[in-house]
Amino acid sequence: MAIRSAAFLVAFLLTCQFSVGALQAQSMVLGYSGSGISTDLRRVIEKEKIWKKHGLNVRSVYFISGGILSRAMASGDISVSDSDVPAMLNLAVSGLLDLKVIAVTINRLEHYFIVHKAIARPEDLKGKRVAVSGIGSASDITTRMVLRFWKLNPEKDLTILASGNTPTRIAALTVGHVDAGLVSPDHVNRVLATGCCRILADLAELPMDYARFGVVMPTAMLREQRETARKLLNAYIEGIQTFKSRPEVVFSVLKEEGIKDPKVAKEVYDRVSKSLREYPVPEPKGIQSALDSLPSPKARSAKAEDFMDASLIEDIRKSGFIDRLYGR
Repeated sequence: MAIRSAAFLVAFLLTCQFSVGALQAQSMVLGYSGSGISTDLRRVIEKEKIWKKHGLNVRSVYFISGGILSRAMASGDISVSDSDVPAMLNLAVSGLLDLKVIAVTINRLEHYFIVHKAIARPEDLKGKRVAVSGIGSASDITTRMVLRFWKLNPEKDLTILASGNTPTRIAALTVGHVDAGLVSPDHVNRVLATGCCRILADLAELPMDYARFGVVMPTAMLREQRETARKLLNAYIEGIQTFKSRPEVVFSVLKEEGIKDPKVAKEVYDRVSKSLREYPVPEPKGIQSALDSLPSPKARSAKAEDFMDASLIEDIRKSGFIDRLYGR
């Protein structure tokens, strides 16, 4: 009887301990759009249980485009976004929601501009059909910005079609429904293998800072739940360190996503690992480039400093957390 009572007591205490731990984990709903490089870092964080390590219970929700992601943020269905900074900025400049960029994990364009083989130069895109995930999405904003960089008018010189996420764009390219589109590094070998297309440009080589991927949340949440926001950034920073230092974890993620060729996986890993920033601070130049690329007339007078808050990640840097992760 005494043994049974002791066993019951131990079980009860363990249950209480678990319950307290569960209550201490802070919950949030994180929205993201796109595939490939917009998901690889998050998948590493999830696989290595880094959210839990930092006292968070994060539920990730996928949206087919940045426009839909923005509407989810505006309606309060998600509390934070990590993959589509331009679309979030587009929402912020509209005045519908006060948002702040609190981290930029990749501060440049990462996609390839893929075209049918008959297209040899940017000017050959005149009269052609270019696929984006959705009107107002990051792929749409980025595509229009690159076209203007090439001295093309997105509204007059060609047709931009909303065709869905990267796999859908690849399908549309392969069967000839569209003539061009952005493709992430994770998927570029897949579309080239079909023989339909070629790389017109590697956008990472364009001479610009551009806040493409990062963490965005409502200003009210940043103010009222600052410690939760800090834990979130700590998890991302540790996720980046894990990504850079443990390629075997990333390779397992890429394999699950369908990249089974070791050579292709290594190419993708090297590219993304190089682009992920140890200190992912939002910087005015990259934020301003993203703002300047937006179609909204209100964006023309927008200033980067009004849509970013680097104070939290600067506090993390000063605490020595990043240096300790990298053994410095």
